[in-house]
Amino acid sequence: MIPPPKNVKQDARAPSTTELPLDQNLGRITNSVGIPVVNEINPLTVGPHGPILLQDAYLIDKLSHFDRERIPERVVHAKGGGAHGYFEVTKDVSHLTCADFLSAVGKRTPMFARFSTVAKEMGSADTVRNPRGFALKFYTQEGNFDMVGNNTPVFFERNPSAFKDLIAVQKRDPRTHLPSPNMFWDYFTLRPVSFHQLLMQFSNRGTPDGFRHMHGYSSHTYKLINRNGQVHYVKWHFRTNQGVKNLSAKRAEELAGTEPDYAIQDLFNAIERKEYPSWTLYFQVLTEKEALNYKYDVLDVTKVISQKDFPLQEVGRFVLDRNPENYFAEVEQAAFAPSHLVPGIAPSADRMLQGRLFSYADTHMHRLGPNHAQLPINSPINPINTTIRDGPLIMGANGGRNPPYYPNSYGGPHPDPSVREYENGCNVEGTVGRYEYELCERDFEQPRALFKLLVASEQQDLISNLAEDVAMTHEYIQRRVVGVLERIDATFAKRVQEALVKS
Repeated sequence: MIPPPKNVKQDARAPSTTELPLDQNLGRITNSVGIPVVNEINPLTVGPHGPILLQDAYLIDKLSHFDRERIPERVVHAKGGGAHGYFEVTKDVSHLTCADFLSAVGKRTPMFARFSTVAKEMGSADTVRNPRGFALKFYTQEGNFDMVGNNTPVFFERNPSAFKDLIAVQKRDPRTHLPSPNMFWDYFTLRPVSFHQLLMQFSNRGTPDGFRHMHGYSSHTYKLINRNGQVHYVKWHFRTNQGVKNLSAKRAEELAGTEPDYAIQDLFNAIERKEYPSWTLYFQVLTEKEALNYKYDVLDVTKVISQKDFPLQEVGRFVLDRNPENYFAEVEQAAFAPSHLVPGIAPSADRMLQGRLFSYADTHMHRLGPNHAQLPINSPINPINTTIRDGPLIMGANGGRNPPYYPNSYGGPHPDPSVREYENGCNVEGTVGRYEYELCERDFEQPRALFKLLVASEQQDLISNLAEDVAMTHEYIQRRVVGVLERIDATFAKRVQEALVKS
């Protein structure tokens, strides 16, 4: 149901399965191809105590589908919740981008949001210490635009080849099949550039109070292109209008035991109460010259761009006002990919973003199949006119009799050279090689600033959270953790060391 049918009033409160009217009649039950079923409970047998017959087609239909009703779990962002809503432009940004859905103040675009934990599995608790995924799908008139971000403005790594490894150490030990602090801290102490993200994760920010009370970020730097082909580098910030709230480590642990689906339930119930959560979108905007000359590499996702240097500029806001009717169809099958970019928005050369352009779209090919974009939750609102055909689970006419190739002599479809896919003068040149990001003092400046920005109680929570986790590792790994922290702040490292001694 994407988007809601025009001129059809939506129920303010969609009932759950157990709240449907008791007197309604949904008609007779059928099998998967619409044939009416004579008996739902009793199989076809030879006498009351005899064997079941293979010709019981409905039993076979039901069991064979049951055997296949689970699709592969997401490798990242496995568990989450989502909701429908709309995005509305509140400030003019037409000088920055020709993206149609950002073209005029007051313009509304239907959307779907999915929030999740990042590295944990489907059965994990919503309150575990982990980054949160912040994925948004905008159903624009020029196709679907996906913003696939997190609730932190930075990430662990800046090279996509490390993506698999940083996720692997947050999964389970290959022998014990248990979470392993040794794997976790062994890897990250050998990759100290990750400590900017880790300080956020082990602060109270690592356990947000549900999905409604956290900010969202593109993390990566993107490009915006206007109608004249001019480019600006932009960070996207989605700031919660509910206020930021985090959970203490103790409270997060309690909820993991008593309410493991806390965040999903909180989002669903708020929308049912018509307390519609919203977020305001801001841009941080840099010209090409400003981006080139900035003191930090704007293409390095382990770094932030200071809001003192480049203040936030309001763009619009999104509101979530409708819960899914079916979790599997709408939340579990939702497929987000950073490569889904509409004209006027383009990727930067951020290495991690470049890797994600492939990886996210590819994982949906594996998880949902090559035609996953035709599922209702992923289908655009504008017509699809493509020569891409066939494959499993085609929905619709599959292009009908129109030619599945280009060029052809039968009227197209044809490319549109006016589409702003990249900026004017987009020239790239250089010598092919494997260029290393060398760890340097600059990589510790922002983690240091972050620690000093925390108030005393927040610093103590960070130290306690770190020490509690690191204490479960081998002594040589503990020494490495303290060694990295010394490069950030000597007093910070000393306090963690003292906490480790006491643990």
